[in-house]
Amino acid sequence: MKKLSGKVAVVTGASKGIGAAIAKEYAANGASVVVNYSSSKENAERIVKEIVAQDGKAIAIQGDVGSSADVKRLFEETKKAFGRLDILVNNAGIYRFGTIDEVTEEEFHRQFNTNVLGLLLSTREAVKYFDNKGGNIINISSVVSTNPIPGASIYAATKGAVDTISLGLSRELAPRNIRVNNIAPGGVETEGTHSAGVIGSDLEKQIVAQTPLGRMGQPQDIAKIALFLASDDSGWVTGERIHATGGFR
Repeated sequence: MKKLSGKVAVVTGASKGIGAAIAKEYAANGASVVVNYSSSKENAERIVKEIVAQDGKAIAIQGDVGSSADVKRLFEETKKAFGRLDILVNNAGIYRFGTIDEVTEEEFHRQFNTNVLGLLLSTREAVKYFDNKGGNIINISSVVSTNPIPGASIYAATKGAVDTISLGLSRELAPRNIRVNNIAPGGVETEGTHSAGVIGSDLEKQIVAQTPLGRMGQPQDIAKIALFLASDDSGWVTGERIHATGGFR
């Protein structure tokens, strides 16, 4: 029997990168998956097609996690499509690096609205749909929350908030049998790190040089950990922050 057979999972920001890898890993292990996206409809539909081609179950649902109306609709449509909810992966996240001189109110709110408010709104809705057996929430943080790099002050602050919220919610929701855990990836090769110019740059070389396992991470590296946290294998694990960095500190 597959590890997530009969389960339903919502993965936010799942049209590419880590989110897409998690969605495909969950579907391969028996879950029905909602591939949430904000603007990348074509990418989200491609991920759904890939899952269905492997005899998995998935649908794509548009929604900005920073909008309470969109989040409400996301979970309503999930219930209509699959009848239940068992797992939420708060993966949706954005970033832009810049010096302190480049900090603006707009950029601060843009990142916090998605990375922090989006997590809270999605979690608030998800807990309404978990049944009396409980549920499972996996949040995606980053190594920069504890080891910020120059120019990443806003992004690092959002991920520090994710760490704190994850621990607090794990304690708040435990009496309802809802587990909350947190994955903090290091450098990962994704569409985002390519478009941001990280891959092939001096920054990538610096990350690899400081990573004992000697390479950038791949989305599948994170997806395997997310599978463990979503499965019964981690039934006695909550409130944890898993450092998924290849040893980078």
